[in-house]
Amino acid sequence: MSAIPPYPRSEERRRMVDLQIESRGIRDPKILAAMREVPRHLFVPGPYDRDAYADAPLPIGNGQTISQPYIVALMTELLRPAPADTVLEIGAGSGYQSAILSALVRKVITIERIETVAALARANLAAVRADNVEIVIGDGTLGYPPSAPYNGIVITAATPLIPGPLRAQLADGGRLVAPVGSRSLQDLVVVERHGDRFTEEYHGGVRFVPLIGEYGWEEESP
Repeated sequence: MSAIPPYPRSEERRRMVDLQIESRGIRDPKILAAMREVPRHLFVPGPYDRDAYADAPLPIGNGQTISQPYIVALMTELLRPAPADTVLEIGAGSGYQSAILSALVRKVITIERIETVAALARANLAAVRADNVEIVIGDGTLGYPPSAPYNGIVITAATPLIPGPLRAQLADGGRLVAPVGSRSLQDLVVVERHGDRFTEEYHGGVRFVPLIGEYGWEEESP
């Protein structure tokens, strides 16, 4: 990722990190620095951008949301990103999680099923010079085999289970972070691969929009 230029509202980002993220136990200095630098307000469409640094998820259109800042930081820390990593994100949204990851790893591939949302993410990521992010349009529950295996996989939508293709595309020693449960309430789960064995850790309740796809939820009728 190219160096992020200075953006307005830096004081709001500083307060966001101090009060919402670091005070809740996020300690990785590189993640805290990325959260202070990446301008979240550019990833939130108006009129919601005025609340971009609030402690809450916000709508981005098409029934999708940008996650609460603390949850973005927590999922990123649980992933344990390293500079040489290639990370797969399932659910690009407006691109904010991708932008944070792009400051921390070598390559990010993010899959988005809704073309208009993918276009929004592409424009936002270009605006912050996140040139190490590749956006793929498709069913995220199938992963992206051409660039597998992945050191880290993060699912940014609620899944009833960890999709089998994503387990298969996780590198040995890699970590996968996902909200797993019902459509209305999930547990934040970390899966770590050790050869053919997968361990799981649980990190509390969360609420995400549903993951739609072959190994996720069916899309509800309007």
